[in-house]
Amino acid sequence: MTQTNTFIPQEPPTTSGAINIVTSSMEEADGNTYFAEAMKNERRGDLNDALNLYAKAAFEFNTSKLFVRYGEALLKLGNVHLLMSHYTEAEQVILNVALKNYSKIGSKAGQMESYYQLGRIYFAANKLTQSLWFYTQQGIIAKQLNNNSAYVESVIGIAQVKIKKKEYNLALKDLNRAELLLKTANNSQLKNRIKETRALIPSKLTAKK
Repeated sequence: MTQTNTFIPQEPPTTSGAINIVTSSMEEADGNTYFAEAMKNERRGDLNDALNLYAKAAFEFNTSKLFVRYGEALLKLGNVHLLMSHYTEAEQVILNVALKNYSKIGSKAGQMESYYQLGRIYFAANKLTQSLWFYTQQGIIAKQLNNNSAYVESVIGIAQVKIKKKEYNLALKDLNRAELLLKTANNSQLKNRIKETRALIPSKLTAKK
């Protein structure tokens, strides 16, 4: 895929009066339609179609000044690029567009999700220093928002980076901390992720846990 899909304008065009109201509602409806169709295509594995539809949805939401929905479409767009191993495009969408959008509207939750995606993108691209930094930023905001699940996600991401750097003992400490944080939580998905991440560490080290 070319990078044209990621170049979504930050500032919407301006019109005035009743025409603007009608246009905005039509654009919102179009955006919702594109977004729903994109999700269907993504679930089916039709990633090229999903990519184009998320880009169209993002454009429509931005034009109608629905910046929360705009951010959601951008996160989805970046994730599909990541699934397709388009690391440069994924980085551009999240770092240069989604993160700026969430900063502009003051959405801490959106910034946190953007940091998480950037951690994943850089990890997949084997840019471990950048990945570690963004997972850390995610964790900082998760603590500010008292979002325990997001904080655990950041700790797991940090542990995965350390495993890739062969810093197994440090990774074990992170995973042990993540387990403690989830001790009273009913979150089987994150517990399974901890288990899967721990399995990447040589068994002779995990035996000393």
